[in-house]
Amino acid sequence: MQDFAVIAVAYSGYISLVKFIAFLVLFFLWWPLIGWVYEDTERVDTSQAVWTGAVLGAGALAVALWLLVPIYLVGMFIYIIAVITAALVYVKHRNARVMDFDRVLTADHIKGLFSRGADPGTEMKNTVFITANKNEVELPQPRTPDFYGYKQCFELVTDAIWRRADTVTFAPGAQAYTVAYTVDGAALKQPEIPKEQMDFLLPFLKKIADLDEKERRKPQKGKFKVQRDKDVFEWEVQTAGSTAGEQVRLVRSLAESVTRLTDLGLMPEQFEKLNVLRDLKEGLFIVSGPKRSGVTTTFYALIRNHDSYTNSINSLERRTSGVLPNVTQTVYNQAKSGLTFAQELARVIRMGPDIVGVADCEDPKAAQSACGGAIDQKIIYVTLEADSVITALRKWMKLVGDRKLLSHGLLGICNQRLLRVLCSECKQAYAPNKELMRKFNLNAEKTKALYRAGKVLYDKHGKPSTCDHCQGTGFVGRTGVFELVILNDDLRKVIRKAKTMQEISTEFRRAKMLLLQEQALRKVINGTTSINEMIRVLSPPKKGAPAEKTEQ
Repeated sequence: MQDFAVIAVAYSGYISLVKFIAFLVLFFLWWPLIGWVYEDTERVDTSQAVWTGAVLGAGALAVALWLLVPIYLVGMFIYIIAVITAALVYVKHRNARVMDFDRVLTADHIKGLFSRGADPGTEMKNTVFITANKNEVELPQPRTPDFYGYKQCFELVTDAIWRRADTVTFAPGAQAYTVAYTVDGAALKQPEIPKEQMDFLLPFLKKIADLDEKERRKPQKGKFKVQRDKDVFEWEVQTAGSTAGEQVRLVRSLAESVTRLTDLGLMPEQFEKLNVLRDLKEGLFIVSGPKRSGVTTTFYALIRNHDSYTNSINSLERRTSGVLPNVTQTVYNQAKSGLTFAQELARVIRMGPDIVGVADCEDPKAAQSACGGAIDQKIIYVTLEADSVITALRKWMKLVGDRKLLSHGLLGICNQRLLRVLCSECKQAYAPNKELMRKFNLNAEKTKALYRAGKVLYDKHGKPSTCDHCQGTGFVGRTGVFELVILNDDLRKVIRKAKTMQEISTEFRRAKMLLLQEQALRKVINGTTSINEMIRVLSPPKKGAPAEKTEQ
């Protein structure tokens, strides 16, 4: 009787309630796996009997071993390893038979499970793609190439909008496409996109932009819109062939709002000098700068500074970048008008406007015509591509070819760049390096602190904390920095008689014209921007890279 009691106690310990429940839980987790394999084999068109039988057999054998092995934990370990191994072997087999978007247990699939628990349709329901033909794109059926292209485009555009990108550039490589956003004029590298993913994204982009999906060599352009709740964003798709593959660019069409003179970033004394132009009755002013330096914005602001109700204002442009209220904007089209640019400008001037804006005045006859209008009771604004005031003047002198005609009506010249503005929420003050201050001829005693873009902050768990205001770039928006000279009779006389451009430059400096770097340093000192940003913008491209180490 006593021996029986001992055996009963030992047996009851072997089948403890906790171990039995753990056995049941693991056993019944195996059944859904069998059901998924049974259904999935049909979907991926592989042998249903073989793979369902393999997973079922592996699990059954593992259960038997678990029950036979005297040590409970060893048996459980054998069961878990057997079931997982069978599942992974099947997953590897089925992933090799399906397209990238339908693969399971990949890095992207696992990431998606944790980052987006909701159904994709629910997540994207507030975003609508509108094609070039103004048709709304319906959300495609899941697990189709169209759906994967839609999803890729949705994630890309959503991220680009959040990061304030105005351009997204895709460059083909051997295995993947490199991706770069342009935010506030600076290129920001993004994670690469594998070529197999671009094989879904690119056809979808071409489809909604009404481009030829089969054309991979000739340049193409098209547009589409994205509507999110009440906001509408328009994008232009640009494609072109290359030896490495098809290049792609998305350019965001920003709502053009004509900036006022007060919003350009002019220093107070510069604003006062330019604001005087609105009261003059004749003369010519040159707005210059390299490409994408904000010249058109300044050009429009100067025109808008005049009262369009008491003045007749016309402009001649090769392409408009915004709408000027109450201004007659003429877009030059030689194929349509049959006139040269100079002939079109002469026609505009003959219409008798009080103010004329001439964009991209790169034609000698047009330049001479503009100078003629400037001494005939008209205010003329012209834009030139140049990297300094002196370079712009040299170029204008060459175009006009007559210093007397040029200097007679010339009011002044400005040259500009755009600097990114430090984020007001995360910019950081620091004590500047004295050697660096001396390099830029700054008084280290008076300048106690400079500012730089905020560094990445980490929370208590070690995760990076991104500034919501600037999305981690350290900058929000851009401001202009200007080199400006307003001419008087003495300076006009210098232009007519000087033998070299150096003589003219010296006289401009005596007239207290500050160079671009000097004006930019003023913005660095007042905390608007950083030294690194100033060097990035003003340095020649080949010498700009090492500039990141100067902020100390």
